[in-house]
Amino acid sequence: MAGTAAGEPLLLKVAIAGLGAAGCMMIPALVKHPNVKISGAADLDEEPLGKFVNDFQAEGHLSVEALSRSPNVDAIYIATPTQLHTEHALTAMEHGKHVILEKPMALTLEDAESMIQCAQRNGVHLVVGHSHSFETPIRKIKEIVDSGQLGELRMIHNWYFTDWIYRLRNPEELDTRLGGGITFRQGSHQFDILRMIGGGMVRSVRAMTGVWDESRPTEGGHTVFLDFESGAAATAVYSGYDRFHTAEITYGIGEQGQAADTSEYARARKSHRAGSGGESESERKRASVRYGGARARPRAPGAANPPFYGLTIVSCQKGDIRQSADGLYVYGEDEKQEIRLPVDRTGRDNVVSELYDAVANQVEPVHGGRWGKANLEVCLAVLESGRERKEVFLSHQVPAA
Repeated sequence: MAGTAAGEPLLLKVAIAGLGAAGCMMIPALVKHPNVKISGAADLDEEPLGKFVNDFQAEGHLSVEALSRSPNVDAIYIATPTQLHTEHALTAMEHGKHVILEKPMALTLEDAESMIQCAQRNGVHLVVGHSHSFETPIRKIKEIVDSGQLGELRMIHNWYFTDWIYRLRNPEELDTRLGGGITFRQGSHQFDILRMIGGGMVRSVRAMTGVWDESRPTEGGHTVFLDFESGAAATAVYSGYDRFHTAEITYGIGEQGQAADTSEYARARKSHRAGSGGESESERKRASVRYGGARARPRAPGAANPPFYGLTIVSCQKGDIRQSADGLYVYGEDEKQEIRLPVDRTGRDNVVSELYDAVANQVEPVHGGRWGKANLEVCLAVLESGRERKEVFLSHQVPAA
């Protein structure tokens, strides 16, 4: 790590482990940062790896171990399957690399703690990339809540209805034991948003989870009640069964700020039922979302609207907040106002900046290992509560910065 000349900013050389959907979605943010250079990648699939190496004139490796040994890499964004997060993060950090880790952080709290300890032991930074709480509307909502202008926080709700369960999936995405299903994959975003706005300290969880289609044998929906230490309450509702879509009531805007196409009813569900002929679902997904595929860079530059991760509504003692098509509506004591928000930065832009600021300026990451472990604790508590139909109390929560 070094500036290109005396007095110039540090240049951070970042590599990507895993060139699937998550890895590809981070590429525009890495390219955009003025002091970050994409220097390498690791993937078992040689075809997308070769395309990546050619496009970025970067190193290509077939293992995270080999990538981690490279002197041309300062940090690694780990976007491999969840069941490999612990192994790959530990490997990278033991070789002195900083890490951005895709959500969920791990499968167990013990594994999460091992990563935290490894980062501390090796003097590197660990950022857990829950990108949706990095988005501009969520940050602005938190700013308003924290200012106290609407009084004390009372309630937060995030409700999201999508086609997630019927989109093309790899086997591990439909296996809860491997970090699959709505609660691990999408609930982790919801809980991150709610915890960020609510101050982080969740006291307990009560939840119901649902597996409503035996052909997709993992959680496809949940209803979650979060009780905060402050006395505020939150709900997280998710259904991925491709019927009602929240985009119908969020101005037709999706979670990347893009236009959400809901013109054909149940498109994903019908496609799943129709099958594919000879190709497996994993093969079709690989062709679509891996680097070089049709959806490898799904967000067009310069989205016209702020992103909507479902419908988020916040209630304080003296007012409410929700997103508008261009920013936020704030419902105060005497008037309703709209705050327009810029769309020039994405949540992933802010993820990259958080890692860079930690490395270059020693700014403690907001979404560090402890935050990621606390979010994982909520995911695990939701699954436990859903199985046992009981309230689950938490003990690893940390306050939001």
